[in-house]
Amino acid sequence: MTTRDRPLSPHLQIYRWQWTMLLSIVHRLTGVALSVGTLLLVWWLVAVAAGPETYAAVQGFISHWFGRLVLFGFTWALFYHLANGIRHLFWDAGRGYALATGYASAWVVVLASLALTGLAWLAGYGII
Repeated sequence: MTTRDRPLSPHLQIYRWQWTMLLSIVHRLTGVALSVGTLLLVWWLVAVAAGPETYAAVQGFISHWFGRLVLFGFTWALFYHLANGIRHLFWDAGRGYALATGYASAWVVVLASLALTGLAWLAGYGII
């Protein structure tokens, strides 16, 4: 008996990227982004308590184009993580495991996160 030097499980180079695989990775990344983005919320809350000068500095960052981009990304991450979390709740209940259903629910998650982000920003600007 000879022992072969081979991996015990398939390596990432073997896998073909799939839509559901990408969404799973993005779900994890949005969870991390939400954790880091919460620091922005804490910064804002501390600034509110610290006084007008500190609050003005934070508002200056948030109103800058980069701050708006960070807030937009945080908003999308929040809605994506929410929608995909609901999808996971259905899976926990034993529903939606069929391949066609998995792909359809993945599209629903992506479209819902984009639509909810757009609606939140439109509502924030008083457009709707």
